[in-house]
Amino acid sequence: MIDEATLERVVEFHGHMCPGLAMGVQAALIGLREIGPHAKDEEVVAVVETDMCGVDAIQFLTGCTFGKGNLIHHDYGKTAFSFHRRSDGRAVRIVLRADAWLRDPEHQALFAKVRSGSATEAERARFQELHVAQSRKVLAIAPDDLYRIEEIHTPAPRKARIHASVVCAECGESAMETRVRRLDGRELCQPCFDAAMAPDQPILLRRGPSPSPTS
Repeated sequence: MIDEATLERVVEFHGHMCPGLAMGVQAALIGLREIGPHAKDEEVVAVVETDMCGVDAIQFLTGCTFGKGNLIHHDYGKTAFSFHRRSDGRAVRIVLRADAWLRDPEHQALFAKVRSGSATEAERARFQELHVAQSRKVLAIAPDDLYRIEEIHTPAPRKARIHASVVCAECGESAMETRVRRLDGRELCQPCFDAAMAPDQPILLRRGPSPSPTS
């Protein structure tokens, strides 16, 4: 169970309380319990299979962040998270149970109206009230009842590396060398490469020698 003071800090970091954030809090608590404490560098790696609100809770509570390279995003659209401990290779994957909590029909109906922009001020206020109530319901569920937990035996993602930069021959902006594409002998960043290859958006590439890589 998360204490109220810490929960307030998570909400402040994310911007608002919502059921998705609550699910992330619960996932992070399992990760901390099963794999270990806050990651100062890359001792713990989180692999998230969604980009929903809960990922912010995982970043805040576990210390796994995109900037340190120990938060890996797989765009599968699943409420599923894996946590790896580099020291001994232990890892767990947790997946939201489909029947873990019942959605409130009123909350869902108001959510649709809010998203469409058709909700009245009173309906918006009621939605926010139910939004917090649903979040609290998620937080009240035992983490093991909310998620299915399994030990996995896949290796942790490799450690983050610092790569050299290459100046794109088209736009002149620097890009990481591992993300640069080569076309007609010229080194291009991914957006310029995509524009050059798009059949319906021809691009006139400037000619000239490719610039040298920079560190």
